Amino acid sequence: MIKKLLLLGFFLSFAVGTAYADVKTLVLDGSTTVGPVAKSLATYFTKKYGVRVMVSESGSGNGAKSLINGSCTIAAMSRTMKDAEIAAARKKGVNPVAHVIAFDGLAMVVHPGNPVRSLSKAQISSIYRGTITNWKEVGGANARIVVIQRESNSGTQESFKELVTGKSMQITGSAETQSSNGAVKTRVSTTPSAIGFLGLGFVDRSVKVSAVNGVLPSIKTVKNGSYKVTRPLYLYTNGQPSGPVKQFIDLPNTVEGKAIISELGFVNR
Repeated sequence: MIKKLLLLGFFLSFAVGTAYADVKTLVLDGSTTVGPVAKSLATYFTKKYGVRVMVSESGSGNGAKSLINGSCTIAAMSRTMKDAEIAAARKKGVNPVAHVIAFDGLAMVVHPGNPVRSLSKAQISSIYRGTITNWKEVGGANARIVVIQRESNSGTQESFKELVTGKSMQITGSAETQSSNGAVKTRVSTTPSAIGFLGLGFVDRSVKVSAVNGVLPSIKTVKNGSYKVTRPLYLYTNGQPSGPVKQFIDLPNTVEGKAIISELGFVNR
């Protein structure tokens, strides 16, 4: 019996490797945070290797589903796969393998006109729980706080809850939901009393970054560990990659790949 299982594992590994070796088009799906990195890597990869790369940004949860269902070659995720997702994958004969390609600081952002410069994790949790509802309670103006979150399928939403509020905390029902980092940034930049969270690479002058526990997110503070609201960014494959898939997975570790990641405001491994 054991011998049969070992042989089955060998043939499955061989089949995955052979399939990857014959890939003519790479299909990536998943995180909107990883999206800009994936797209820039894809452009460079196609020019260098002549392999077409298609990138969709439907959210980390949908990226996992796409890998499980075989509709993408690589899932881009801003969180780890959940136990339930891994179990669902294995039922379909899919073996998710995680590859960390970069690190990201999750930035708390407010309107540029907001005088609040720093918030503690406890204050942020209270704002998102709905127990702090006015900026004057945390040193700001007398204005109702407009709370912005991401959709439930978002890896950024999952990371925010894990790193800041706690996974089990119920976010206030008055929170507005946005579908992407870009949508959050637009809403915050045009709403004087709003607060939201973004991947570090999406931050620009249209929003103001609030320090968390006195530390601002930056490439330096993420890299040295002083900014605690950080997370890895992942690409997931079905089994160990080979051929063009392995070349793409390895790209973030090259000089060219690292330059792309840095230019986009994310942090190299």
